[in-house]
Amino acid sequence: MIRFVRSLFGQVLIAIVLGGLVGTLWPHLGVALKPLGDAFVKLIKMLIAPIVFCTVAGGVAKVSDARSIGRMGGRALIYFEAVSTIALIVGMAVGLTLKPGAGFNVSIATLSPAAVSSYVAQAHKMASVSDELLRIIPDTVMSAFATGDLLQVLLVAILAGFGLAALARDGRAAGLIHGLETVGALFFAVIRIVVRAAPIGAFGAMAFTLGQYGLTSLAKLAALTACVYLTSALFVAVVLGAIAWAVGFSLWRFLFYIREELLICLGASASEAVLPQLMQKLERLGAPNALVGLVTPAGYSFNLDGTNIYLTLATLFLAQATNTHLSLAQELTIVGVAMLTSKGAAGVTGAGFITLAMTLAAVGTIPIGAMALILGVDRFLSTCRAVTNMIGNGVGTLVIARWEGVLDREALNRELRGRLRLS
Repeated sequence: MIRFVRSLFGQVLIAIVLGGLVGTLWPHLGVALKPLGDAFVKLIKMLIAPIVFCTVAGGVAKVSDARSIGRMGGRALIYFEAVSTIALIVGMAVGLTLKPGAGFNVSIATLSPAAVSSYVAQAHKMASVSDELLRIIPDTVMSAFATGDLLQVLLVAILAGFGLAALARDGRAAGLIHGLETVGALFFAVIRIVVRAAPIGAFGAMAFTLGQYGLTSLAKLAALTACVYLTSALFVAVVLGAIAWAVGFSLWRFLFYIREELLICLGASASEAVLPQLMQKLERLGAPNALVGLVTPAGYSFNLDGTNIYLTLATLFLAQATNTHLSLAQELTIVGVAMLTSKGAAGVTGAGFITLAMTLAAVGTIPIGAMALILGVDRFLSTCRAVTNMIGNGVGTLVIARWEGVLDREALNRELRGRLRLS
């Protein structure tokens, strides 16, 4: 028991339970504790850009083979698109089977479109594909770090890595590469300090969620919430479980291995809060530094399994709740549109809700104002999205490492078996 309380896993779990009690019993106090959760997430996000840059640039420089980097990235994108499409189809199938919105008979006139107007405005700004492609290129090298946009940081890091590789051929880059590794180690050391505050952040975030929205709002849309959580659990257990088995490791052992990250993600409702820690654990599991640095951050933009499940389920829920009939062609259109829009709001606050607005706007059949119906439970759904996205990206990184033939199977088995007891 003492070991459990001293472990980060135990502390975060206790903090989540206490935060939930405070938010339920004293809602105003729970809402006032919101800055604790926000501060922790901001501290982690502050460190993500330099860690990704140092990891990717240093890794690409040491690989020094542009074709292998391109092959790695291409395989990652193929995997991301395949699994994301499966997630969309699973969400669609469950929504059509269970019909969580049936019987609501909601009239659009009774809803308040103003409540979701800000999300709709952001969705319209991001609707252009060309704008999204141009957004990957930062205005300046430093602006990529200032905004913290992962895709922009990745682009700068890859270019810097190729530049270092070119210098390395002349013997001029050894000091720079060593410096990058030292700076990266420094930021990982800072992460280890910051993550000790995870219980405080999880406590504040959970207290705010239940204090602001309460169990009452959750109960009103229990069908949708249960549908999203059950579908995500089904996807993780069946789809990701089968993928992990095919690669040669146990998904359940992997989930136990990243249990601290799962709880932090659950409490903070943000998968970015555990990106650096997840990258470190994936390296310890036998995935090379360069591959982890490239694939895992890219997955946070392109491999959003939880977001995809949410998109199709929420879209069908709103159609059913407002008695909007959808033909087979329109349902297939939703899958196609969601496949694109799920990539459009990466790194944007409220990304899941914004991508839903983008999807509804593109489909054009379901009134966007209907989004106000699920605004009250989006925070609960966001937590499920974040956890599912994180698990999917962890599994995806190991899959790409295995596909590339660079996964250290001995390290993988040793780490997963060695962490079966509480640390």
